[in-house]
Amino acid sequence: MGMSEFYGPSDQKDSIATLHHALEMGINFFDTADMYGFGDNEALLAEAFKNYPREKLVIATKFGVVRDQNNPLQRRIDGSPQYVRKACEESLRRLNTDYIDLYYQHRIDENTPIEDTMGALADLVKEGKVRSIGLSEPGPQTVRRAHQVHPITAIQSEYSLWTRDPEESMLPLCKELGIGFVPYSPLGRGFLTGQIKTPDDFGADDFRKHSPRFQGENFQKNLDLVKALEEMAKQKNCLTSQLALAWVLAQGDQIVPIPGTKRIKYLEENFGALDIQLSSSELEEIEKIMPPGQIAGDRYPKSVMASLGK
Repeated sequence: MGMSEFYGPSDQKDSIATLHHALEMGINFFDTADMYGFGDNEALLAEAFKNYPREKLVIATKFGVVRDQNNPLQRRIDGSPQYVRKACEESLRRLNTDYIDLYYQHRIDENTPIEDTMGALADLVKEGKVRSIGLSEPGPQTVRRAHQVHPITAIQSEYSLWTRDPEESMLPLCKELGIGFVPYSPLGRGFLTGQIKTPDDFGADDFRKHSPRFQGENFQKNLDLVKALEEMAKQKNCLTSQLALAWVLAQGDQIVPIPGTKRIKYLEENFGALDIQLSSSELEEIEKIMPPGQIAGDRYPKSVMASLGK
């Protein structure tokens, strides 16, 4: 996402070099969406991977968040069967591929029964245009209803030491139904890296400026929690970001986090989290440092929060 929008300026040459480096490191799962950069992010992946064997890539994209080119902050949710097919065809074209490995409904459309949306997605699976189906930020009952129409392969939601909400019902449900869980923002939108020290670190076009967790008193309260995590990382001789990612990976074998980055340096740092093993006592210590419910502020503005967990 950050390679095309939302996290300040990016450079296509650097982005493609980072994607190529990821492949060289053995990373093959790439997550995008049709709304990132109004489709530019999908086109970026097509350009980056044009000389790589398609069968060696696992590409996930999403549909359902419809944005206005003239007013980028204005958006609506569409899960209607006709839109599902239209969005899929457009994503296939931008990605320059015959199929999508994992196709997510980006947000749940309250005006369209999930059974209707899933029926359209199931048709795309039968036609070979989609390999598997996912849902992003759904509620538990929606998952159960969707899963009865066609098996759900993955649920994507925000999850990290910064956001523990999925532990209440979604992670147990995924385990019950045999669904994979894909945490986005496993580094708390960069906050858990220990690199962010002041709101002034963000440019004018960085969407985090509008996030309640990055504003006013909330920012300082959250910064204090991360400082304690930084101290533990020093003791373990690793980066704070690596400790935070290792914690996410330790929460279950069905969990596949997708930390985003625009630069090779941070890609390599994130990859290093795979080498970090956390003992039960260390996991308990992390739990004491950053228990559920301690982060100050909502993760999105109220208007966006209203679209989650439907």
